[in-house]
Amino acid sequence: MRIGLISDTHGLMRAEALAALAGVDRILHAGDVGRLSVLRELQGIAPVDAVSGNIDDPLFALPQHLDLVIDGVRVHVSHGHELGASTPQKLAAAYDADVIVYGHTHKPLIETVGRKLVVNPGAAGARRFYLAPSVAMLTIINGVPSAEIVAIG
Repeated sequence: MRIGLISDTHGLMRAEALAALAGVDRILHAGDVGRLSVLRELQGIAPVDAVSGNIDDPLFALPQHLDLVIDGVRVHVSHGHELGASTPQKLAAAYDADVIVYGHTHKPLIETVGRKLVVNPGAAGARRFYLAPSVAMLTIINGVPSAEIVAIG
């Protein structure tokens, strides 16, 4: 199973992000969606689960976090801002999951903390903080998750 990971679109749905996510089985958006039209565009590719980020309007009615089981792998999705300065270590200590997906920092990251895979797909929206836009791919094969960052734009 291939799962597209995206975060921090801030209302901008890049054609490059859509192209990078083409063919995935599911998409997880880790918050700061910005506009609901972003989720509608992503739904044209695959089913989408999204959480609220610190800039998202409460009227979007997005959950603060998701705890999912995908192909036997426990996946936690949150924006990360709820922990203050989000670090892989803080996230791994706070959430009991095999994979933790978060956003907020705009910095793409894949790190293993103990037995937990922590992934930040980076920001797919407007370029900020001198960081290139990116998404990530989470692959689950026989119950084993792995991830890769995909640069876009």
